[in-house]
Amino acid sequence: MTVFIYDKTFEGLLTAVFDAYFRKTFPMVMLAEGELLPLFYDEVVTIYTDKAKAERVWKGLQKKLSPSALSYLTISWLSELPDIDLLLFRYIRKAIDASQSIELNFGDEDVLAVSNICKKVSRERERVLQFLRFQKATDDTFFAAIEPMYNVLSLVVDHFKDRFADQKWLIYDLKREYGYYYDLSTVTEVRFEDKEFHLLSGILNDDLMAQDEKLFQQLWKEYFKSITIKERLNPKLHRQNLPARFWKYLTEKQK
Repeated sequence: MTVFIYDKTFEGLLTAVFDAYFRKTFPMVMLAEGELLPLFYDEVVTIYTDKAKAERVWKGLQKKLSPSALSYLTISWLSELPDIDLLLFRYIRKAIDASQSIELNFGDEDVLAVSNICKKVSRERERVLQFLRFQKATDDTFFAAIEPMYNVLSLVVDHFKDRFADQKWLIYDLKREYGYYYDLSTVTEVRFEDKEFHLLSGILNDDLMAQDEKLFQQLWKEYFKSITIKERLNPKLHRQNLPARFWKYLTEKQK
């Protein structure tokens, strides 16, 4: 059994593919540095991420797969599921070795698995677009917290940049402790060493909240309440369409 140790980045995964073909040795297990090795193994190979190697593999994949199939790989990577790297490694290896495109061969369990995972991540992206709520801060920046099941923040940034191009905003992933800040011209990835209350709870403190924000929140709650038809309430269907894990960040769900 061969074990590959790498930095758990997508570029690192592509570098691992390059090195595997160069060495003619393919991994059965892929781990990050410091993770426990399996009880039995034959060889441990450390992979050092190399941008040039990664680009060569990606260019090779572009000759084998359509743009949509390539996006399946990058979107599935964002699932952060256990062994997603090993699954994608097998998929990439099959794509390289095949005489024709494998992307529609759903009889292959790896192709089917990547397709299903991509769909799940894409659904989570849609939920974030639907359920994200901004709060206006005193400096006129709009703040929104999310805690998605998958790491989809990078997939929604372009939408908000286009939709709210005239507003400064910060969207922050509380689970992964990073976000994106838009300053009316550029989107920048941000991380904070000091965790303020809103970076832990997802809710702005009163001293950080704009003066008219509470009024707008109250108006939204009243509107939401006024359009609710009690006789037609269906809690089960409501939870299916609006998962409870999003409620704590929704203005209309706050007391």
